Amino acid sequence: MSSSATKLATLAGGCFWCTEAAFEQLAGVVSVLPGYMGGHDPAPTYEAVCRGDTGHAEVVQIAFDPAIIDYDTLLTAFFTIHDPTTLNRQGHDVGTQYRSAIYYHDDAQRAAAEAMIARLTAEGVWSAPIVTEVSPATAFHVAEAYHHQYFRRNPQQGYCMAVVAPKAMKLRRVFAERLKAD
Repeated sequence: MSSSATKLATLAGGCFWCTEAAFEQLAGVVSVLPGYMGGHDPAPTYEAVCRGDTGHAEVVQIAFDPAIIDYDTLLTAFFTIHDPTTLNRQGHDVGTQYRSAIYYHDDAQRAAAEAMIARLTAEGVWSAPIVTEVSPATAFHVAEAYHHQYFRRNPQQGYCMAVVAPKAMKLRRVFAERLKAD
């Protein structure tokens, strides 16, 4: 890692197993933690979040080195690996916990997120409108330990093979020049 200060990005793109598996591959990403943000419960659990009781989204909080990877590249990866046009849904995962959201940590991140959404909309990248929420970061609640590096530890699990692996592979294909050295 370079001598620059690490920054945070917090993104919700459906199941946090998928987003964690994708982002941890990128050079400049120091860590990716699955967790919950954007809800009202001061101590959310996975079960309560999945029931829709807490208002939280499944998120990943990414610590990154801006000297190696910039926030716009993280946003581009985010919009590459999920469908930002489906409200409260990613594939078969349905509920507000699977919403598309960017939780910004400062005004520069907010402006970058809004500008990228405007650009993607103007370019007509998707045939439906982008419904990604852009909101200030609130309390981040780290997910239970068994969710951390879930795909890496459970690559043969059915959901991982059917849903997580294709997203991780798409990121590897699109961002081949930005991957961490193996």
